[in-house]
Amino acid sequence: MIGKLSGRLDYRATDHVLIDVGGVGYMVYCSERTMAVLPGPGEAVSLFTELLVREDLLQLFGFTTLIEKEWHRMLMTVQGVGAKASMAILSTLGPDGVSRAVTLGDWNAIKAAKGIGPKTAQKVVLELKDKAPKVMAMGGSLAAAQGTVVAAPENDDVNDDVIERVNTSSASSQAEALSALINLGYAHGDAASAVAQAAGDGAAETPALIRAALKLLAPKE
Repeated sequence: MIGKLSGRLDYRATDHVLIDVGGVGYMVYCSERTMAVLPGPGEAVSLFTELLVREDLLQLFGFTTLIEKEWHRMLMTVQGVGAKASMAILSTLGPDGVSRAVTLGDWNAIKAAKGIGPKTAQKVVLELKDKAPKVMAMGGSLAAAQGTVVAAPENDDVNDDVIERVNTSSASSQAEALSALINLGYAHGDAASAVAQAAGDGAAETPALIRAALKLLAPKE
C-alpha cells in the first residue's frame, strides 16, 4: 500500500499530477482544492495517498492532510459514492466543510457537489453522521503525534483560565474543542454538532470554539 509520496512535481493536469519519486513517476489524482495549493512543475511536493485497486485499474489519490484522506475513505464506504464522487464532495466543501455538513445533517451542502443527487447526499449524512466525531477527533491525535500537547479541562468549573490552557493550534482546534467538551461530560454526538456549528459561525481558535459550543449546549430556557 502506498500511503505517502514525496518527490518532484513533473507536471500538472486539471485533475492530477505526475510526481517523480527517485526516477519513478506516479500519477496522482487530487481534489480541486488540493490542486489549487500544489506547487509548480519542478518543485518539491509531498502528498498522503490512497490506492484504489480494481480488477482493471490501479489509481492513486492524493491529499495534503490525513483528515482529507480519512474523509475520502469514509465517503467511499457509502453505497453509490465512488472515488469520483468523493473527490467532487471534497473539492466543493474541503475536509472541514464535510465534517460540518455531516455532523449537522446538512445534506444540501453535500448535494452542492458536482454529480451528487439528493438521495446520495442524504445517504452520506445518515451513514456517516455517527462516524464524523471520530474523524474530527483525528486532528487532536495528529497534533499529539507531532509533539503538540492537547490539554483538556480538568473539572466542570469552566472559566477563562481553563479554556486558555487548551492548545490553540489552528490545525487541530476543532479536535481540541471536541476533546474538551467530551471531558466535561458531553456526549460525542452533541459535542461534535456544537463544535461544527460554532466553526460554521466563524469561531476558529480553540478557546472561541469552546465558548461558542458551550453556549449552544447550554439548556434553553
